[in-house]
Amino acid sequence: MERARAVVTGGAGFLGSHLCERLLGEGMEVVCIDNLLTGNVSNIEHLFGVDGFTFEKYDVTNYIHVPGKVGFVLHFASPASPIDYLELPIQTLKVGSLGTHKALGLAKAKGARFLLASTSEVYGDPLVHPQPESYWGNVNPVGPRGVYDEAKRFAEAMTMAYQRFHGVSTRIVRIFNTFGPRMRAHDGRVVPAFVSQSLAGEPLTVFGDGSQTRSFCYVDDEIEGIIRVLFSEIDEPVNIGNPAEMTVLQFAETIQRLVGSQAPIEFKPLPVDDPKVRQPDISQARAYLGWEPKVSLEEGLRRTIDYFRARL
Repeated sequence: MERARAVVTGGAGFLGSHLCERLLGEGMEVVCIDNLLTGNVSNIEHLFGVDGFTFEKYDVTNYIHVPGKVGFVLHFASPASPIDYLELPIQTLKVGSLGTHKALGLAKAKGARFLLASTSEVYGDPLVHPQPESYWGNVNPVGPRGVYDEAKRFAEAMTMAYQRFHGVSTRIVRIFNTFGPRMRAHDGRVVPAFVSQSLAGEPLTVFGDGSQTRSFCYVDDEIEGIIRVLFSEIDEPVNIGNPAEMTVLQFAETIQRLVGSQAPIEFKPLPVDDPKVRQPDISQARAYLGWEPKVSLEEGLRRTIDYFRARL
């Protein structure tokens, strides 16, 4: 029997690399495409030489050609942390717009199913809590974070247009804060920042008074949810995240405790348009996919701390 073949854009990134691994585990061939702007070959090095895995260094904002049959196109290419998209605003907008367009074009040409990695950031600084998929969001299009939020909102609109107009089979997953091994130590996201600061004995940087909330999902749970969305019949967006909400200050204290760090917490001004709350309503994922997170925050953090400890 011929193996199914998947193309993963952004496949050398944090989530993309875990996804490549999982799809190979599902018996698929995987074509990983990444321009390594924020991805890293070290995330996928262990897959080189694995039967069915190929890597191509390429910018998906250009026309994408993949010879042969393709059954699935998963679009995960994008800078994904505030530091990244504030340093790479144009590239972030381009990969969300042109990159999504090119990846959808590949799916259409191959008759493949398309999955878009969207984000909880489409909800912006939400006025509805927790956030269900039916909520349209509260995003500032001209603020510094707009380059990421609006790129993903446009990507969703483009995906739905290809579904309605071209009949492409599409899936959209809205990813909430995900953490785990292969995150970059200095990507500006809260988990790697707190973990690397704690391990180095440096003060933990908390923005504002730390009362803003986040909901953290361990990478294995996130990937399981994404795979279930991919193989489901749900063609509307689905939230995949952990509803266990906590304040950023509580989170910093949890990491200090797990690392055994005595370093103080340092408060800095809140960035512009920083969301005050973030919590997924996952009733759709529970009802239609039988999915919910299994790995506890502490267990996930222990694995992540071990990863950083080995790297730092």
